[in-house]
Amino acid sequence: MAKQKYYVVWQGVTPGIYDSWTQCQLQIKGYEGAKYKSFNTKEEAETALASSPYKYIGKKAKTTPVALTYPSTVIENSMAVDAACSGNPGAMEYRGVHIASRQQIFHFGPMKGTNNIGEFLAIVHGLAFMKQNKWDMPIYTDSRNAMSWVKQKKCKTKLPRTFETEELFQIIERAEKWLKENKYTTQIIKWETKEWGEIPADFGRKK
Repeated sequence: MAKQKYYVVWQGVTPGIYDSWTQCQLQIKGYEGAKYKSFNTKEEAETALASSPYKYIGKKAKTTPVALTYPSTVIENSMAVDAACSGNPGAMEYRGVHIASRQQIFHFGPMKGTNNIGEFLAIVHGLAFMKQNKWDMPIYTDSRNAMSWVKQKKCKTKLPRTFETEELFQIIERAEKWLKENKYTTQIIKWETKEWGEIPADFGRKK
């Protein structure tokens, strides 16, 4: 078993101590001038966080690349979700991406479905992820339709329920059940594609 490490982020999206490399990456990837280092014990990490980063990483330490920039109205410490579908219905997949770091947080699919279903499930997946990990950040989606379905706690798809789509419908039912049984404070915000460009979770397949 790998030995537990603790990651100090002096400069990043949210400075602090993280107990996994994935959590650390979410704070530093794409963040200009990010400063971070791993430690073997929490005590060492706490001491380091309270000190200057240059005591541990040197003034010539490498920094992460410059992130893409968005208007000040965009909350960069947030999650973007999006879906893609090859055909409609067709091979559907969706994912969640941390906007500031461009780190993919989760991915699902492909599975036969529709783009609207993927957009709906992506938001619910994001909500559940936020609650489970106790993250306090908004979710961006470019689908008003999916936002409406989440608000109504119902996936109003017209896709026929068949043997081929049965597994997907079971996932939809779990998502609807989660919405009905859980309260959340996560803000769901419409991504304004015309003003800001493609949402960061976009799969880049548009022609």
